[in-house]
Amino acid sequence: MERLLKRSHFMAPGGIRTTSHGQLADGREVTLFTLENAAGMQVSISPYGGIVTSLIVPDCRGRRDDVVLGFSNLQAYTSREYHDASPYFGALIGRYGNRIAGGSFIIDGTRFALATNEGGNTLHGGVDGFERRLWEARPFREGTGVGLSLILESADGDQGFPGRLSIEVRYTLLAENTLDIRYQAVTTKATHVNLTHHGYFNLEGEGEGNVLDHLLMINADAFLPIDDALLPVGDLRSVTDTPFDFRQPISIGARIETDDRQLLQANGYDHNFVVTQGNEDSETLTLAAVLEAPRCGRVMKVYTTEPGIQLYSGNSLDGSLIGKSGNAYSRYAGVALETQHFPDSPHHPSFPSTLLKPGERYTSNTQYQFSTRADLGLAGVSERA
Repeated sequence: MERLLKRSHFMAPGGIRTTSHGQLADGREVTLFTLENAAGMQVSISPYGGIVTSLIVPDCRGRRDDVVLGFSNLQAYTSREYHDASPYFGALIGRYGNRIAGGSFIIDGTRFALATNEGGNTLHGGVDGFERRLWEARPFREGTGVGLSLILESADGDQGFPGRLSIEVRYTLLAENTLDIRYQAVTTKATHVNLTHHGYFNLEGEGEGNVLDHLLMINADAFLPIDDALLPVGDLRSVTDTPFDFRQPISIGARIETDDRQLLQANGYDHNFVVTQGNEDSETLTLAAVLEAPRCGRVMKVYTTEPGIQLYSGNSLDGSLIGKSGNAYSRYAGVALETQHFPDSPHHPSFPSTLLKPGERYTSNTQYQFSTRADLGLAGVSERA
């Protein structure tokens, strides 16, 4: 496979630890990689699905907690119960994050039928998406960071998508308590690509109730309204005077029960926001969102090169899945902030294009930066990384 990312050979002060994550049904062993920086932040990543299984950061008092939803063993991620629920905890999503209407698209006059897994639509890449693949794992050290590079070859026709797609996703834990995720891909035929990370965050700690009191700021003047199938209707709508105005920090639960048609259709928030100053051709990281847990003081800032960010408030969690802490994950147990191109872009020419052609290179970069209220509050946050 083509080497997509260049790596340096500098040693970092942090560490990389490996443990067994379990065994797949076909006998393949899966190794869990834990990255740790000098400040004590830890990120554990499984090559199965590229899943971030844990993310441990300090709060204002120095207490370290796991702030992402998930499980303590591989079997829970491969169980029928989990696949039926399809929450995609902490996984890499592809080939296409979010939804494609009708499970098909047309490129240069040819219609491609995709695997459908949400009614007649394709969600997060289809029935057998990247979250169910065992990626090749290569740990590395670079500058002051430690990381894990995950590599996957997606065959021509995989889930109906044209072209052999060669993907490399690099997770890097930086010294500044930042998880940096870089995506690159090349294709042999024109195809649509929209990769993302599907982590669910509870900054009070995994399993610690719901996130309705978390303060959220989204750097967006507009969002994409949806229909009953949760597909964008095609226009951009101003957030002004709507429950979707997060331009100033407000709790996630402040307006989630509002009698608003958009909220009722999704049973909460499951909408894509248009990142202000976002540009699909830009390599500049732009502030997309800031999340804060008031009681413990943890703050997470999301920077991205993507034009959109999907806010999903965990509406479908129903208590049937038991997490690492032994607590059931009920509605609103975590919030996902998925940086991505817009849903169903192949059917909306006015949206930023997701088409990747041979000879081109797909690139995307997102950073999750962690701090505490004692270090940095929401006021005066820079819009540039």
